[in-house]
Amino acid sequence: MKDEPNFDFQQAIDSLRERFAFDFVSIALVQSAADQFVLTWQYASGNLNERYKRIVLHSGKGIAGMVFKTGKPMIIQNIADELDPNDLFNYPIIVAEQLQTVCAVPLWKESRVDGVLLVGFRQGNRLTSALLDEFRQYLDPSFGPYFTRELVEE
Repeated sequence: MKDEPNFDFQQAIDSLRERFAFDFVSIALVQSAADQFVLTWQYASGNLNERYKRIVLHSGKGIAGMVFKTGKPMIIQNIADELDPNDLFNYPIIVAEQLQTVCAVPLWKESRVDGVLLVGFRQGNRLTSALLDEFRQYLDPSFGPYFTRELVEE
């Protein structure tokens, strides 16, 4: 990992999953220029398998790619209602982890997005306003070496 030697991402996402009872928590980090600045899921907690390690996303592709490109959080309350089933191949983490509700947050380093924190449930409509507020407060203003800026605009 780049220059975050003192922050234990795995322990942090394990704690996050336990505190909020998420089914799945993961962090995608942007790779170097030599790797064409792709995003890969580096850490996961509550994962069903190891498929997340093989997912490679380009800017604008998949949940992490869209959050990375726009710098804005993304919430999908119910995958079945909000995404076309024929389009799910564009969201490999949702398919691999059988997620039904997700929230993805950009992780900022200085003035650019350097990663994406994704939390999810395997049942739909699990992100209540109260849970989102508590999650927002927990992440404000930072997550380890990253800044979270505004988390969710409702």
